[in-house]
Amino acid sequence: MDSPQLPPQMAVIGAGAWGTALAAHAARQGLAVTLWANEPEVVVQINQERVNHDFLPEVELPDGLRAVSSLEEALAGQKLVLMVAPSHFMRSVAAKMAPHLPGDALVISASKGIEDETSATMVQILEEEFQHPHFGLELGALSGPSFAREVALGLPTAVTLAMRSRPLARAVQTLLSAPTFRIYTSLDLVGVELGGALKNIYAIATGICDGFALGLNARAAMLPRALSEMTRMAVALGGNPLTLAGLSGLGDLILTATGELSRNRQVGLRLGRGEKLADILAGRRDVAEGIRNAKAVHGLARRLGVEMPMAREIYRVLYEDKEPRQSMVELLSRPLKDELDTQNIPINST
Repeated sequence: MDSPQLPPQMAVIGAGAWGTALAAHAARQGLAVTLWANEPEVVVQINQERVNHDFLPEVELPDGLRAVSSLEEALAGQKLVLMVAPSHFMRSVAAKMAPHLPGDALVISASKGIEDETSATMVQILEEEFQHPHFGLELGALSGPSFAREVALGLPTAVTLAMRSRPLARAVQTLLSAPTFRIYTSLDLVGVELGGALKNIYAIATGICDGFALGLNARAAMLPRALSEMTRMAVALGGNPLTLAGLSGLGDLILTATGELSRNRQVGLRLGRGEKLADILAGRRDVAEGIRNAKAVHGLARRLGVEMPMAREIYRVLYEDKEPRQSMVELLSRPLKDELDTQNIPINST
């Protein structure tokens, strides 16, 4: 089946660093981009100074990008919409969007997270909020190793776009891909979304490990064990384990756990160096999604009976004030086992 052709325009909902970076990339591709910002001062900064000082400072934004404060104005006549609201605001923003959303729009979530109260992914939230009157609305998820600043600066990046319709995914892929922004497609919405959400927790864990100065061997040991936990959860929810070995799983895990631009890694580093979480978060405007995700994933793992010892210990450090060093000792003292846990990760999954 041939892929449909999308018009050269789009809306981006959410003018944080990631939303602004995606909007800038699309505008540089020649698209007319309308960027919705919740903060009036951000709208003024972008339209008058061509910089988002609050969330993406010192990056000049292209002329094809226009910021607005009205969801109705942002969504009018749009065929493609990128949702980039923080995960804990996704439901409230989606509810406000619903009356203004064109019924034939493609809505792609580029936010990474799991809702605290419901353990819903971002696409599941959109399905619930857009259910009526937008029956048949097409949804998808964009995820992968992508620091916002590097995307905004045009540095090479590769990500995965998951949709249930391969022709529509290819249409979005064609519209938004560039030599420095390569999009791969997937039909595995569950795996792609979970990889993007879960890796934040393990970036905190890796930061703690490095904050303790435990060495490169320890870091290299943590990452594959983290990937094993991520894959177990994805499989339990119907995802393909191979997805977690790709860009939206392993790729994003490596970037977020080791890259110095990672907010989640920075939180972990400071915890490992002895700082308290309340002091780390004081005065921060940006969001370390792994802190919120740790609570949702801990509850979900308990309900599903999925073994996630590292995620459990990060939850206890963040929400039960457990000493990070005690968590590290307990993880290292767990019973010995075989590396391949085939009863939880089916090797023949398709």
